[in-house]
Amino acid sequence: MSEENKIWGTYKFDGPMSTKGYPLNKMCYSFNGAEGREEFKKDEAAYCDKFGLTPEQKEAVLKRDVIGMLRAGGSIYYLAKFAGILGLNVQDVGGLQTGKTTEEFQAYLDSQGRGKNNG
Repeated sequence: MSEENKIWGTYKFDGPMSTKGYPLNKMCYSFNGAEGREEFKKDEAAYCDKFGLTPEQKEAVLKRDVIGMLRAGGSIYYLAKFAGILGLNVQDVGGLQTGKTTEEFQAYLDSQGRGKNNG
């Protein structure tokens, strides 16, 4: 991706990123089941280790660094499972990705006719 086409908070999810993020995405997929969510909540670090996360991925998970998880190969579709455990919604994650607060991001969506208050 050329420099002029880069948007802060976005990361190209291609083959190499998919390979890099496989352990993280596999762990997030496990949150589809209640038993995975409960096991994670009991010992987050051990659960990360169970899936073989890299130190970068594990640190991002433990620090709740969604942008760090994207940089470490996380797919937004799988990270949504993790965001749900944290009580984050799509607007919260959108705010994190754009460097805005949730309220600022929601106001932006509303101004573009795409927010929850527009239909």
